[in-house]
Amino acid sequence: MSSGKIVDKSAQHTVQKQNECVKSTAPQHVMVILPAYNEEVSIGSIVLLTRYYADSVIVIDDGSSDRTAKIARKAGAEVIVHEVNEGKGAALKTGFEAADDLGADIIVTMDSDGQHNPAEIPKLVEPIIKGEADMVNGNRYLNGLDQNTPSYRRIGQTILDGVTKLNSGIQITDSQSGFRAFSASTKDVFRFKAKGMAIESEMLADAGKSGLRIAEVEIGVRYDVDCSTVNPIKHGFGVLFMILKDIEFNKPLYYLTIPGLVLGISGLVMGTFFIQDFTMGKSLYFGPTMLMILFIIIGSFMALTGILLHSISAILEDAKAF
Repeated sequence: MSSGKIVDKSAQHTVQKQNECVKSTAPQHVMVILPAYNEEVSIGSIVLLTRYYADSVIVIDDGSSDRTAKIARKAGAEVIVHEVNEGKGAALKTGFEAADDLGADIIVTMDSDGQHNPAEIPKLVEPIIKGEADMVNGNRYLNGLDQNTPSYRRIGQTILDGVTKLNSGIQITDSQSGFRAFSASTKDVFRFKAKGMAIESEMLADAGKSGLRIAEVEIGVRYDVDCSTVNPIKHGFGVLFMILKDIEFNKPLYYLTIPGLVLGISGLVMGTFFIQDFTMGKSLYFGPTMLMILFIIIGSFMALTGILLHSISAILEDAKAF
């Protein structure tokens, strides 16, 4: 009996090693998605360079008013055009669906403004080819924040990384990177709801919720080609607001219950001091007393609402499982 079990385990281990070997050496169809909005200046060269390191390139022209689509086609990309600008999330959704239809094994996302180096694509897809990860995040700060990064970006990046970690549960040090690789099997994991750059954090939240294996590799970035017309501070606050809104629905205990408990406990502490003063014959002041009552009422309401939303979310997750 025991020898039979040993033989079975040995055979199983041999088959597993053979499968791993096949998985790591089998050809993988790598497809790159380039969301683009008015990128006629850079899109041609980016497509040409990317084709050296990928089997095919899909450009999603998201309502451009210039020659982005025309130049991308001439450079050899598959082009899909959104008649109106729908945002990066919608562009990525279109790209993922097209890549799946075209038989991609690995999907790579890149910005189309020239910030990312296509030569780093092989490094990005390697953990997926080896079967070590389902998603790979290109990290600009793997060995610490780049000193060439503008100071306002470093501060904003640190804040956005912190709230993204809270929302996703993933220890990522470059949550806003648009240079990523995905196993094609992950396409149904993502919501693609965010319209702006918050899509990066949203995808991490979805990946964390689905338990994807995530790896990070170091990449470079160029800031001298950043042609965005959006004010970076306004952009950062917009992304932060979207992440916090996502936390409100995904983790109501963090967003509502914990702050509510803090408020409620603060009100109770204030109340104990007021009662102590009152028993000693001191007068109660209207303003502080009303503030104490508001803290207790609002804190209790927030805490109970968070618990209720958490319970509803758990019930919905259980319903999806069935």
